[in-house]
Amino acid sequence: MDIKEIHQYYLDSSGVCTDTRNITAECIFFALKGENFNGNLFAQEALDKGARKVIVDQQQFHKNTGETILVENVLVTLQQLAVFHRRFLGLPIISLTGSNGKTTSKELINAVLSQKYKTVATIGNLNNHIGVPLTLLSMTMDTELGIVEMGANHLGEIQMLSEIAQPDYGYITNFGKAHLEGFGSIEGVVQGKTELYQYLRNNGKKLFVNANDPKQLENSINIDRITFGTATNDYNIKMVDSTHYLVVEYNGVRIQTNLVGSYNFANVSAAVAIGAYFNVSTENIKVGIEGYIPANNRSQLITKGTNIILLDAYNANPSSMLAALENFKQAKGEYKLMILGDMFELGHEAEKEHQNIVQFLEENPFGTVYLVGSNFFKTTSSASHIKHFQDFATLQTTLEKNSPKKNTILIKASRGMALERVLQFIE
Repeated sequence: MDIKEIHQYYLDSSGVCTDTRNITAECIFFALKGENFNGNLFAQEALDKGARKVIVDQQQFHKNTGETILVENVLVTLQQLAVFHRRFLGLPIISLTGSNGKTTSKELINAVLSQKYKTVATIGNLNNHIGVPLTLLSMTMDTELGIVEMGANHLGEIQMLSEIAQPDYGYITNFGKAHLEGFGSIEGVVQGKTELYQYLRNNGKKLFVNANDPKQLENSINIDRITFGTATNDYNIKMVDSTHYLVVEYNGVRIQTNLVGSYNFANVSAAVAIGAYFNVSTENIKVGIEGYIPANNRSQLITKGTNIILLDAYNANPSSMLAALENFKQAKGEYKLMILGDMFELGHEAEKEHQNIVQFLEENPFGTVYLVGSNFFKTTSSASHIKHFQDFATLQTTLEKNSPKKNTILIKASRGMALERVLQFIE
């Protein structure tokens, strides 16, 4: 059976499912396989729960009754179906990637564009070889603009995802020290992320570029690009204030965001510029951005007891950690406490990058620092304001004995540290 026939089944279905726990009536179930699971084993369960068709790639799970479709590889078929559907719809697609700020930028862009258009954007961070196809397959004939987040931790992944999403517009948030274990170096990160630039250049598409970022300008030469930032002829956006919530100005209109930190300026600016390019009025751009409230431990400002907490524990890498600390250095508050957890996926650079953070904190003593996790525990420091904790349990003991009072607190770490747990021990 070819992709065109499968696409027709898809159009007649209620959508795509890849997990039998989320089966909807009349859906098409794709029996994906991974290192620790085999969706083929759940083919019958999917049918019993109401799936219209099940796509399998193992003969023993194929039925000759027409309920299953046997293919060579279920994942490849899912990706091919997404490409076919993307071409079938023919709508404009904006794809974005980068080391930091992808999901925040995507949410802001969607918040702005949805003021004027019917949009579909990547849900959460479903931005990989499975998530991108699922995002495309969630778009319908009613969708007017698609916003697709693309993540990667190895060379070649962004190229592959670009070929699936086939974007008309692209944006890279930044090049930072993220996923060094997979990319090998910061040069590898730049090479991997700019695979999006190469796709856009080769296919005559457009690129949005942060004009405040020399690396982006340098790597986007000879591409049809639209620039934005504080010094550009295309979309000029000003930073008004970042001591508390970030405030920007565009077209003489002041926009009060619900985001903290000057490091979010690029994310907000991208949303403003992309909205303006797609003819969203300045007033509606303001409505979209001011209506966006961060969640999922991303740049959330929380008041708990006598403490003001900046919770940014969704993820961390050396670039985003330093940006958060630089911003926190400027924050108001007589007593400051930084609770910082390990940064993951740094490979052989882990020891050096964690020590670099400690060195910054030694040279910039603007508050008490709690370093948590095995990587930070290996670092050395003689500074009295820096405390080491081998694991969360030892930190918990300290917080239970001496919960901070009247502090401004930064909490930041990689997702695997789950450092938002700290909140329950702050009164």
